[in-house]
Amino acid sequence: MSGFKSLFKQTFIYGLATVLPRMLSFILVPLYTNPEVLSVEEYGRVSFIFAYFVLFNVVLAYGMETAFFRFFNKEDNQENVTSTSAISLIASSIILLGIAFLFRYQISTAIHIDLKYLNLVFVILLLDALVIIPFAWLRATARPMRYAIIKIFNVAVNLGLNIFLLLYLEGLAESNSFFNNFYIPDYQISYIFISNLVASGLTLVLLLPFYAKIKFNFDSVLWKKMMRYTMPVLVAGIAYSVNETFDRILLEHLLPANVADEQIGMYSACYKLALFMTLFATAFRLGIEPYFFSHSKTENPQKNYAKILEYFIAFGSVILLVVVVFADLLKPYIILSEAYYEAMWIVPFILLANFCLGIYQNLSVWYKITDRTKFGAYISIFGAIVTLVLNYVLIPIIGFKGSAIATLSAYSVMMLISFYYGRKYYPIPYNLKKIGLYLMVSILFSFLFFYRYREHYILGIVMIIVFLGLVILLEKKELKQILKR
Repeated sequence: MSGFKSLFKQTFIYGLATVLPRMLSFILVPLYTNPEVLSVEEYGRVSFIFAYFVLFNVVLAYGMETAFFRFFNKEDNQENVTSTSAISLIASSIILLGIAFLFRYQISTAIHIDLKYLNLVFVILLLDALVIIPFAWLRATARPMRYAIIKIFNVAVNLGLNIFLLLYLEGLAESNSFFNNFYIPDYQISYIFISNLVASGLTLVLLLPFYAKIKFNFDSVLWKKMMRYTMPVLVAGIAYSVNETFDRILLEHLLPANVADEQIGMYSACYKLALFMTLFATAFRLGIEPYFFSHSKTENPQKNYAKILEYFIAFGSVILLVVVVFADLLKPYIILSEAYYEAMWIVPFILLANFCLGIYQNLSVWYKITDRTKFGAYISIFGAIVTLVLNYVLIPIIGFKGSAIATLSAYSVMMLISFYYGRKYYPIPYNLKKIGLYLMVSILFSFLFFYRYREHYILGIVMIIVFLGLVILLEKKELKQILKR
């Protein structure tokens, strides 16, 4: 149990580093959905640009973070792994973004992003790429508090600048000539990316001591091995970005120009209500990924891996049901304008989709531990194909509802395929009856409540209590052991 205690401690701190900043980022949603700040169409444009951010970040990182964790625990010379990874990302980021800057006009036309925004995007991407290995090193060397503080600082600066630039700068400029030098009318979208840029720059400054510590030794033999390991991860990452954000891009391309940004805005705002599941899954992943690698050589690690998935599904099922039941009570505090509420229909689908993604990430231990990362690429590519095909078919017919259905379909398929091949190459004794029961009951209650008894909160609370009782009944032995400690 001591291994689990350490795991949950790190998961809590990494969760704090992820959950608190992103809970703070909820402030941005009511800010952006305030009609006095951004219109629905402008918020849609911002969401569209951020969709490309995900894709570009994956390309610039090319799976080096995952390779770093694998080889940091595998190689005897950990300092060599650290310096080789850092040098690789520094060089590749400068080269790739240098080329992109030279062809910025062509890229701007091809992806439909104004050049004034694209230039800011390039700088942010460079800054973010330079902190990938320093953050990974903090996780690998078990320094979660420093990791958490810097992450929270990054988002606090971003939020603070967003609030100042979007809400207060104009008023200060009207009464003070100093602030008038910084204010530009109709510059709201640029202010959003400037806030991001400053936050990323200050984060890099805080992590510069990492670069002062390493010796900058580049091991070409090690680098080649890392690149062979990471290439399938890159392909999987690109496919993942298609699954995660390409729906916004396809909505922009497949819907009529006069409604595209509005539909993207509504869809993106209501998508935020699924953030609770995303936060939980992300925090859990940050905690377990180093644990998976560091415990892969212990005796019978499969037993612990099975229990970890069971805990994840139990907690995740509770989150799914609670958020669905109270989604309509939450929405006025997160999404200020009723102009966005038409897209509330997607909330259960996106919550369940992100739950399936979290399960898939837990199941993916088998191909990471056995160095079969190519399977991760294959599975993600298949998921991306499902995403693209269903979006192309459904968006012209039912708009953003089609994107929600496509997202759930893709992650469900990925989860099932990973489970199937995991049983073949790295059998883990999952308690299928128990996790199947958790999934079946929570999904049934969630969809029944939202689409049949929506806003009947007494019934919803009864459903939550019944499900919690089921979890406590089935997990009472483990709960007693945890409480004793």
